[in-house]
Amino acid sequence: MTYLPVELRRQVRADAGHRCGYCRSSEHLTGTPLEVDHLIPEAAGGLTIRENLWLACHRCNEFKSDRTHAADAITGDTVALFNPRTHRWREHFAWSPDGIFVVGLTPCGRATVDTLRLNNEYIIEARRFWVEAGWHPPSD
Repeated sequence: MTYLPVELRRQVRADAGHRCGYCRSSEHLTGTPLEVDHLIPEAAGGLTIRENLWLACHRCNEFKSDRTHAADAITGDTVALFNPRTHRWREHFAWSPDGIFVVGLTPCGRATVDTLRLNNEYIIEARRFWVEAGWHPPSD
């Protein structure tokens, strides 16, 4: 990954509210800094500029990799993955009634949940504790 100046990292962290743009995990809850994700990957010509950067937890960033599109399991159509810089999270996702699972509401949301494994076993276990403590799900 390209070197990111300290000020650019600070801006991206502030823009993202210190949360993963995909699974909404807070770095304050995970206890570890989140990674800066190129929304359009460098491998696909994405630039290292504020408008193309957002925070992602390690798991989401790893599963996203250099993908920008994926198949929606219901329609079978290939759709763009969720872009936290330009899309609104609540238009594409919701929390399950117990606050533990991310539910995809749109083809984009469903493809993102599946591709980034937003309900992987590790985050599910953490969310259970966060819900019990009253720290999750986020209100915005």
